[in-house]
Amino acid sequence: MSATSPTDSIRTARPEDAAAVAALSQPFVRSGALRERPVELYAAQAADFLVAQAPDGTLDGCVGLRAHPAAPGEDRGPAGVVYNFCVAGHRQGSGLGAELLSAVLTAARAQSLDALFTATTGGGGLFLRHGFEPTTARLAPQSWAASLDPRRNARILTRAL
Repeated sequence: MSATSPTDSIRTARPEDAAAVAALSQPFVRSGALRERPVELYAAQAADFLVAQAPDGTLDGCVGLRAHPAAPGEDRGPAGVVYNFCVAGHRQGSGLGAELLSAVLTAARAQSLDALFTATTGGGGLFLRHGFEPTTARLAPQSWAASLDPRRNARILTRAL
């Protein structure tokens, strides 16, 4: 199977994609890799998401990008947080995750973000191969860092843009 076919498309999610994004995320929620989010939240935050749509219209991957302006007193510019990144099991290893991550990097640059952050309960190999490095929550946007659940023992990664 090739990485992707010319008819695959990565696009911004729409509110009507919420149920499909929630369904795509469920295996990762069950494994503990993702936090559970209600369908209504996916609908309300649809503009945060890029989705990979297969030729038959199904969604094979998604990734969220939330911009965080620097808070007063923070010694940084605007940063983004990459979240809810998942690829359907039958597409893992096909290069689709790398395509989604590249698309998120492009979107972050278009928003003039200075850096990206993410939290992963896995090894983070894809992120590390795309220039992310380990960091601490202390350097991340305060509102996001405060929302992290310490029981998840997530690894925080960052990448300058």
